[in-house]
Amino acid sequence: MSGELKRGLEGVLVTESKLSFIDGDAGQLVYCGYDIEDLARDASYEEVLYLLWHGALPTGEELDAFSDELAAHRDLDDGVLDVARELAEQDESPMAALRTLVSAMSAYDENADFEDVTDREVNLEKAKRITAKMPSVLAAYARFRRGDDYVEPDESLNHAANFLYMLNGEEPNEVLAETFDMALVLHADHGLNASTFSAMVTSSTLSDLYSAVTSAIGTLSGSLHGGANANVMRMLKDVDDSDMDPTEWVKDALDRGERVAGFGHRVYDVKDPRAKILGAKSEALGEAAGDMKWYEMSVAIEEYIGEEKGLAPNVDFYSASTYYQMGIPIDLYTPIFAVSRAGGWIAHVLEQYEDNRLIRPRARYTGEKGLDFPSVDER
Repeated sequence: MSGELKRGLEGVLVTESKLSFIDGDAGQLVYCGYDIEDLARDASYEEVLYLLWHGALPTGEELDAFSDELAAHRDLDDGVLDVARELAEQDESPMAALRTLVSAMSAYDENADFEDVTDREVNLEKAKRITAKMPSVLAAYARFRRGDDYVEPDESLNHAANFLYMLNGEEPNEVLAETFDMALVLHADHGLNASTFSAMVTSSTLSDLYSAVTSAIGTLSGSLHGGANANVMRMLKDVDDSDMDPTEWVKDALDRGERVAGFGHRVYDVKDPRAKILGAKSEALGEAAGDMKWYEMSVAIEEYIGEEKGLAPNVDFYSASTYYQMGIPIDLYTPIFAVSRAGGWIAHVLEQYEDNRLIRPRARYTGEKGLDFPSVDER
């Protein structure tokens, strides 16, 4: 097979999309025409979901109805809760647990086996169920593994606040709820990243929405994709435990040939715009708590890596300290990424179904040819 080899499909155009635009040189991210800074400041996660799924921002009446529908789907069937308890007892990793639980959710969705997997209206109903229940299954699993009971959802709270309520058993204050809502908005979509492409490949076979989201979760679990935010926080804790100056710790790590988590991106050549927004939130949380340690440590590392390596931080770098200051366990960072990105995965799958073609690339064969087949006695 002739043609230029594109390792990792870098720079290869495989589809057209109206969902998100990234300018890596300018550090710009756009959802359906709206700049991410504006959405992070002014839009709720529910509004962003509606925008991604419908291509336009909702009116006040549409937003109220949409939010109510999502809230009504949050509670979990007893069978799903039983699976969550078993996974917690087996000490399954959070991402593996989330993958299994989303797959299990399909057994309790009356539309899961609908014959036409491309039917948009049916898929929108599935989408609401999946997106509403993913925070619930994650919170349930997290509580079960620490020996706590399931907290039923509160339909009076929005998507972000309800997750924190179900996770911790108490309603979050306004600052925490708004910060988490902003984090969900920032992670909702990001072009054809690896997990989104995985969901599209699955749906291109005319597999169903649950299968596509489950595929995406498996892809996001890798350390080169969603696992980076947890690695950033583990690094910051190692720096703190060492009692070393952050820049000296990083210099030693680089001298040992280690990679500093949270820097560089396949798309951005400048600072990730989401990192700018979350950096400001991390600073605000530190000021509110009277402890600027994690923010100041992060800034020192960012400045050093920028000067020495010419690399800028990505979204994972500041989401780590933001989540940590909110009291969220480190191994839940990547599952929370999935909880948010589910909205974007679903939006891309809906687009894929609208004009579907099986995604089937080819590989250049580099093995041998023309070998004579030996009998088993001759091998």
